[in-house]
Amino acid sequence: MIEIKERTLEGMTFIDLFAGLGGFRISLESLGAKCVYSNEWDKPVQKVYADNFGDTPEGDITQVDEHTIPDHDILCAGFPCQAFSISGKQRGFEDSRGTLFFDVARIVRAKRPKIVFMENVKNFATHDEGRTLEVVKATMEELGYRFYQKVLNAVDYGVPQKRERIYMICFRNDLNVSEFSYPKPFKLERHVEDFLLKDEKLVENLYVERPDTYYNGVVDDQYSNKSIRLGTVNKGGQGERIYSTKGIAITLSAYGGGVFAKTGGYMVNGRPRKLHPRECARIMGYPDSYKISQSANQAYKQFGNSVVIDVLQHISVEIGKTMKMVNANE
Repeated sequence: MIEIKERTLEGMTFIDLFAGLGGFRISLESLGAKCVYSNEWDKPVQKVYADNFGDTPEGDITQVDEHTIPDHDILCAGFPCQAFSISGKQRGFEDSRGTLFFDVARIVRAKRPKIVFMENVKNFATHDEGRTLEVVKATMEELGYRFYQKVLNAVDYGVPQKRERIYMICFRNDLNVSEFSYPKPFKLERHVEDFLLKDEKLVENLYVERPDTYYNGVVDDQYSNKSIRLGTVNKGGQGERIYSTKGIAITLSAYGGGVFAKTGGYMVNGRPRKLHPRECARIMGYPDSYKISQSANQAYKQFGNSVVIDVLQHISVEIGKTMKMVNANE
């Protein structure tokens, strides 16, 4: 995560829906905002969240009465990508029913937050030939919000991981926000090697020594803002590829097989290994003080599903600037 110089969201409140490990919470709290409610249905994730923040998120959002949720300024939601069933031509609130986005929409309709801050996978932008995104946009506009969206890659914001996500920011119409600027990309200064654990005892069991390991002869002496493939294990499928630590990490994943499942393989001290859960945490922007799951399988899955804190922080800084202008014009 980045060091915040100005707490531009000081005095604002937010809710953390589909909270996961609390990436949104860490990001907004770093700018001075206060979390007043969280929701996450996955039990192992709930436990990690409680271990770190001291409160257990409420379960199953579909069963929560939106009127019981505290008033808040910002609604945060990294909701799961689900297919929308487009039956009619409205493509608005009615067409979002049956999806988890509907639960976001009904809370927005009841509580009227100033800002709605949503995140989803890159493919959400083009899913169903763009109709899925159009439903979200139409719904938010129908509810009285101005809608902005952009796909950003974590590697453009100081994090050595290819992780492209769509970030949707909505401002309530009465705030009169006529434009919103997403953070500008900047040059990558750190690579995978800067995020590795120094204690070899912690990672010894992650090395993979196999006779069917093949190297491609690439000389590993150049830094890059892309992943650098050095070799493969077995047939070289997903989770069977070996990369340089002088490049960036492949997208951390919650699912997938292979000997380097969920993280990819990296050449460390002349030997290939997968990443440790703590290294995954670092590459997602979580500080070393963050308590991770004691189950490695759970930790890999949880970080694979998480948000990159640094990117959220950079976007939140821009939200803070926008709100400062709104307040100055009041």
